[in-house]
Amino acid sequence: MSSRLIRCIVISMALAGLALITWSAWIPAKALLAQELLAQAWQQTLLGEERVRPWPWADTWPVARLRTTDGQSLYVLAGASGASMSFGPGHVSTSAPPGAADNVALAGHRDTHFAFLEDLKPGDVLTLETASTPTRYVVESAEIVHESRVDVLERTGRSELTLITCFPFDAVVPGGPLRFVVHAAARTPKSPARFRPAARGRSAESPRPGR
Repeated sequence: MSSRLIRCIVISMALAGLALITWSAWIPAKALLAQELLAQAWQQTLLGEERVRPWPWADTWPVARLRTTDGQSLYVLAGASGASMSFGPGHVSTSAPPGAADNVALAGHRDTHFAFLEDLKPGDVLTLETASTPTRYVVESAEIVHESRVDVLERTGRSELTLITCFPFDAVVPGGPLRFVVHAAARTPKSPARFRPAARGRSAESPRPGR
């Protein structure tokens, strides 16, 4: 093998390595930039603007902010599509809008924004803030259901928050048919209820939080 060919191979490998390093650095930088842009869009929303897109080509916008028990502050985005949930939990559009005195359903990825669901306990408090008012929800229970369950998304006339992510949390392969669902109610904490097992419900298409 000629020295020129060896030099070309070495240069090619070095360039490939540099590209990988650049890409691995760009991913977290992109995530941080997105959160900063979402924060700016949320501030504009608090000032009375509607459907403030965080960047010109975005097909979603912040509709609420979720404060968690572990100190996270998550911007809730319109729609539970894969595109929106790449940047934060998404509001399931068929459920009640954030702030309504009804069942508000949010979906998120188990390995990013909704990883904290695994550690929630009955009695924990979550706060969902809209442009007009914050609502405190107390975690009551959780269950593991099949993705076909849509009754967890239905409006109940009761002020509650439903959080949905994929299950199990440590799954190697993304997706799967199971969902982990947390139920919280807008009320003063009482005696904590035990996490209940999955119950049977109606079958139909439901949102797919993904990973």
